[in-house]
Amino acid sequence: MGFLAIMVALAVAGLVVWYDFWAWKMTGTGGTPPTWKGYWKIRRWGLWLLLHPQNLHDTSQIPSDGPSYLTTLPRRPGARPNITRWTLPQRQQREPITPPAHESLFSLMQHFATASPFAPYITSALSKTEGGTGPAIYVNRDVKSINPAAHKFFYEVAHVHPTENSLHVYCSPRDARKVLEFGWGMRFPASWLAPPSWIMVFAPRDEGEVEVVRGIVRAAVCFAVGRDVENE
Repeated sequence: MGFLAIMVALAVAGLVVWYDFWAWKMTGTGGTPPTWKGYWKIRRWGLWLLLHPQNLHDTSQIPSDGPSYLTTLPRRPGARPNITRWTLPQRQQREPITPPAHESLFSLMQHFATASPFAPYITSALSKTEGGTGPAIYVNRDVKSINPAAHKFFYEVAHVHPTENSLHVYCSPRDARKVLEFGWGMRFPASWLAPPSWIMVFAPRDEGEVEVVRGIVRAAVCFAVGRDVENE
């Protein structure tokens, strides 16, 4: 009886792990290879973070100095979205989004790469940090005024996650603090992989929220370029 109970427990545990692996892959694994090796690496990091808990809405870990390029930022209405259980990829639970907002969101990266006055400074491409799974923008390395910190995340400014419409954005520290304070995002959990103002921005739900996200990305573009290219 004891041997049978052990075998049943092992079978159940195996099914739980298999389901968790499958669900992790379906969420979109970002820059982590969607393999068992990638899965166990993320689970080890998750265990470390479980033993070293952190409040990802706490702004005290983000510096408060430097420039700010956010002009206005309203408070995000409603409760924060629920976050998936994996350390990486950092994702939220999918929330409803209007079709026009979805279309605008997924043309946002291309907009900054082609529209004046941003186009001379920005290039669009699939995100390297997301394993080529989502649209992203990069600051051009030959920009004379480029922020010296732009290289810290491979010159990437922002990207969108196709699975649930959230973003990651490299803001100035002061702007990152504002985004968190007004309920639009949270810090990145794996602090050893990214600078402190590389933050998650929650998925917009309608056209008005896409415009707020546009303002956040615009501020990040200015931070990467090293000046406010829109209001010179």
